[in-house]
Amino acid sequence: MHWGLVRSLIILPGTALVLVPTIILLLSLNSNCPPKLASPTEIWFWLALLAGGIGFALLSWTISLFMKVGGGTPAPWEPPKKLVIQGPYRYVRNPMITGALFILSAEAMLLHSWPIAIWLMIFFAGNVVYFPLSEEKGLEKKFGDDYRIYKAHVPRWIPRLRPWEPGGDEN
Repeated sequence: MHWGLVRSLIILPGTALVLVPTIILLLSLNSNCPPKLASPTEIWFWLALLAGGIGFALLSWTISLFMKVGGGTPAPWEPPKKLVIQGPYRYVRNPMITGALFILSAEAMLLHSWPIAIWLMIFFAGNVVYFPLSEEKGLEKKFGDDYRIYKAHVPRWIPRLRPWEPGGDEN
């Protein structure tokens, strides 16, 4: 067991995807918009399962790539040692956050929870600010031109239609 990974999973996605939504649900129990579990007869139930499955798969895949290819974890205190440009990272620069957004949307749909949907928007807005102001600057400093070239060809949030090949097609 890689304890650095376990610690980073508990602290990072655990906080954003489990702790904060749990607190939100507890606080909204006696509010004007209490959670209500979607029924399998509702489209929201099935959309939530689909979104949750996509989110879990994407999050698992990206974390695995960080460990196997990058030699690190998603945590800033134990980041990858090598730039990861494989799998979903060939389409979009932040597939791990995309996976988290899918999971939060699944939670909001499955529990009919507007407060969790609002948390999803806050979480995304925070990352929209954080990535260009902090994370990307650190990656440029650490990986230099390799990251700058990658950043020039792979979008931050909206995936490319075709995977980017380093040293290949420049579009």
